[in-house]
Amino acid sequence: MSTANSNKGKHLTVEDRNYIEDALALRYPLRKIAEHLGKDPTTISKEIKRNRVFKMSKNKFAGGCVNRKNCRIKHLCSETCNELCKNCKNNNCYRICSEFKEMSCKLVNSYPYVCNGCVSKIGCRLSKYTYRAKVAEATYKDTLSASRAGIGISKSELEHIDRLVSPLVLKGQSLSHIYMNHKDELGCCEKTLYNYFDLNLFEARNIDLRRKVRYRPRKKKTSGTIRETKCRLGRTYDDFEAFLEAYPDTPIVEMDTVEGKKGGKVLLTLFFRNCSLMLAILLDASTQKCVEAAIDTIYEVLGHEVFKDSFPVLLTDNGSEFKDPKSIEYDKDGHLRTNVFYCNPHASHQKGRIEKNHEYIRYILPKGKPFDSLTQEKVTLMINHINSAARASRNGTTPFKLAQLLLNGTFLESLSLVEIPPDEVHLKPALLK
Repeated sequence: MSTANSNKGKHLTVEDRNYIEDALALRYPLRKIAEHLGKDPTTISKEIKRNRVFKMSKNKFAGGCVNRKNCRIKHLCSETCNELCKNCKNNNCYRICSEFKEMSCKLVNSYPYVCNGCVSKIGCRLSKYTYRAKVAEATYKDTLSASRAGIGISKSELEHIDRLVSPLVLKGQSLSHIYMNHKDELGCCEKTLYNYFDLNLFEARNIDLRRKVRYRPRKKKTSGTIRETKCRLGRTYDDFEAFLEAYPDTPIVEMDTVEGKKGGKVLLTLFFRNCSLMLAILLDASTQKCVEAAIDTIYEVLGHEVFKDSFPVLLTDNGSEFKDPKSIEYDKDGHLRTNVFYCNPHASHQKGRIEKNHEYIRYILPKGKPFDSLTQEKVTLMINHINSAARASRNGTTPFKLAQLLLNGTFLESLSLVEIPPDEVHLKPALLK
């Protein structure tokens, strides 16, 4: 039974090699094997010879020398011995005779080239060749891997990529951001860029890339009831989920604070889930009054309708600075402008997107660095760079571009949010110096 000719030109598979091993054991003709696999007979013979395994006889002399019949050599080991060396009891002429040539089986010199299926194999004292599918497959994979090692571009092409990528990496840009904005110029995939960095082929090095975040093991949840304080009544995470069930299309904004040095200025951050845009307001202290003043400032800039459309729901944690929800929910005239909900205690993952996005702030303002020298103008500049960084999670789109589509048309302009050109995005402390 033969297979279709569609196999021609394709590499042998492990199933093909298993068939070859079984066919050799049954002494199938070479052409029959080739027809079954849809290959040329030369391909099969090369496969067998290339991947056969040699096993030398324990006693090399046991197989005999091809010159034994006509050999007349004497005195290899002693000048006094008059016996022919081929008749020596020590049988070690194969070690010292320069003319020794081991006998070989005719089966290994022509098809089948191996001892598979040989009826005389047991008791045979000659060196043997065998074909094993598992060994042949392993050898094939090693050869394939070695052939693909190295880089497949010229030196000039590599230098072109280096001139493009390294300056941007040294400015703090991620490879994802660079790739999304220079895909056509690079001529390779994002994974290849990381491989080039691992091979130290660029001026920038792995150490210049953003460090990988290592998460601590999650702590086991402690049993017990959650104590509901007055501010949480009607604003728990369960209430939040019930609200979303009733109004499923409501945009969610996560709210948190980022601390510089203990007791100094802090940043109030607001993260829009639908577009990954982040706002940051500089506060003199982490207090309820400062948070209220910041929300009032945004409210006055945007106006009641735009604010209410942009911030219909605020999800935050149980920090003391957020413990006066009514001052956030209502304006000074008593009009409802937003709805505040709280995550469960010790459950920061319930607003994990803003927690994750704080990484971008830490690229520019490392942990422990005081914020006292900052101004709101500098904070806005930082946020503009962060919002202009392309996100792989958003299919290479920046939060700013998504915000243009999903938020009110006057929102970005009113808060001085502008897009930074891709190659000018800077995510390192030097940005604010």
